[in-house]
Amino acid sequence: MTTADGVTLRHAFPDDAQAVDRLAALDSRSSPPPAPLLLAEIDGEPWAALSLKDGTTIADPFRPTAALLDLLRRRHAQLAAAEETSRPRRRRLRARAARSVA
Repeated sequence: MTTADGVTLRHAFPDDAQAVDRLAALDSRSSPPPAPLLLAEIDGEPWAALSLKDGTTIADPFRPTAALLDLLRRRHAQLAAAEETSRPRRRRLRARAARSVA
């Protein structure tokens, strides 16, 4: 991978199922990791994926994906931290809304 490569990390959508299945097969997995998934793409082509549910990864073994897997794990950690930070705020907002309705 070079600095000229266009790397994209994004959530997988249902229409990505065929590409995810292909990655799982290339990675000698009987099935893809459990959804929801984050995909790492190079110039629009999926090279690796990570399950947001359990952290399981798949990758194309014929491509240099170690750095992509590291990026996916880091992004997963960011998303998990953001979720933890927003939970107390959501509880406060729900409690405030419940008080205003009552």
